[in-house]
Parts: sequence; structure tokens; C-alpha cells
Amino acid sequence: MTDVVLTDTRERVLAGILLTSLAYLLFSLQDASIKLLVTAATVWQILFFRSATILAGCLVTGGRQLLADSLHSPILKSMLLRSFLILAAWLCYYTAAKDLQLAELTTIYFAAPIIVTGLSIVILGEKVPLLRWAAVLIGFGGVFVACDPASLGFSLPVLLVLAAACFWGLSIVLLSKVAGQERTTVQLVLNNGFFLVIAGIPLLWIWQTPGWQDFLLMIAVGALGGLGQYFLFEGMKRAPISIIAPFEYTALLWAFALGFLIWGDVPRDAVFVGAAIIVFAGLVIVASERFRKPAA
Repeated sequence: MTDVVLTDTRERVLAGILLTSLAYLLFSLQDASIKLLVTAATVWQILFFRSATILAGCLVTGGRQLLADSLHSPILKSMLLRSFLILAAWLCYYTAAKDLQLAELTTIYFAAPIIVTGLSIVILGEKVPLLRWAAVLIGFGGVFVACDPASLGFSLPVLLVLAAACFWGLSIVLLSKVAGQERTTVQLVLNNGFFLVIAGIPLLWIWQTPGWQDFLLMIAVGALGGLGQYFLFEGMKRAPISIIAPFEYTALLWAFALGFLIWGDVPRDAVFVGAAIIVFAGLVIVASERFRKPAA
């Protein structure tokens, strides 16, 4: 019986890892699309269209009942707080996107998994084994090898990305705390409904009519962001936050690949070494869960 329970737990954790990794692939595609947009549109406008697209998808699948359930959800206040944190992260991150390469953005941003792992102990009371801590630190070491963010200095864009990492880390821990209390579609409605209202207010003064190409790209940002959020929320329900946090590092690999494909950025040799270190850190987490013995 114990073996069956342990097997089920392992399968759920591995499913959580897979869903989370897929979410960060979608977020990387979203970030690349937004970096293309920020030169022609404001962050507020991008956020508005993104949220509107996600809400439209939710309402098409869930209808009025989903909207009613969302308004009466027990996690309404928690999700509003989380939305404030994500909004702050968004504004910091995508303001910095105008001045930094996609790889630089992603690299600096990867202070977030360490923040998440630390907060999971303080706020959620999770027990984080030394092996898992080692994997997080190894993954972050891979980030430094790949990009050497220290060479970028502490300019305003760098500080904005670091602030974004802190806000995002807090939001992820809060999400993990409430993820099991409500179904994913309700969380999507609450999260993006808040963004739609807040982002819509500044547009009364700074609206810029997008061209059809920018409009389609904004819709694509919404679709990518919505699917990414869905997979992330589902992953949070299946695995402890301290386990899946290191898999945010996989976005670095996608950032370099997309940077090369879209902007022609050619990674240095150190990038491949750093990528190998990051992949190794993720495999350490998978192996530790796959072969973990039940507590006595």
C-alpha cells in the first residue's frame, strides 16, 4: 500500500515538473513576442490585450457560470494580492526589456527560483532537502557561467529585473499556497480580470492604435500567456514549490534559442557549458524524486 501511494506521489510530482517546464517554454515565447512589441506599444497596452485574450478564452469555455464562480471564490482576496505582485513584476521586467537583450533579461531574472525556494521554507513551511538546495544553486551557477550577469553592472534596467524577480518569487509562493483551493480556470479569470481593469485605466490617456501585425502579436501573447498560466497553476497543484522552482531555469535555454532565431544572437561557448549545468540541476531534482524512499 505504501509503495502504491509513493508511486502515485512520484507520478504527480513528475507531472508537475513536466507541466511547469512546458509553462516556462510558453512564457519564453511570450517574452520574445513582448520584446518585439515594446518598441511599438506600451507595457500597459500589451498587458491589456494579453489579459483580454485570456479572459475571452476562459469565458468561451466556462461561460457565465465561470464568471459567477470567480466573483464568489474564497481565494478572491489572495488572488488580488498576487495580481498586484505580478503587475509590479511585469512593469519592472518589460520596462527593462527595452534596454537589455532577451538572454540578459532571463539571466538576471533567475534570482527568482532561489527566492522561491527560500520563501517556501519561511511561508509554506516546506522542508527543502540539501540535495534540492544544491540543485537550485547549481542551476544558478549555470546561469552565471552562461551569461556572466555581473559584467552588466547595476544599471537601472538590471535593478528593475532584480525587483521583478523578487515580486515574481512572492507571487509564486502565494500561488502555491492557494492553488489547491480553487480550480485553475477560476484562478485565470481572477488574475487576468484584475489586469484588464488596471491596465485599461492608463489607456484612456496613452492609447495607440496598433497595426494589424502588432494586434495579432498581442493576441498571440495572450494565447501563450494563458496556456502558460494554466500549465503553471496545474503544475503547482501536483508538486511542492521548492521542487519545481529550479525548472524555471529551463527558460534560459529557450531564451538563448529564441534570441538566435529572432535577433541572430550567437551564444558564446560558455553558454553551452552553462546550459549543460542547468539541465544537470534539473535532472538532479527529477532523480531525487524518482528514487526517493518513503519516510519511516
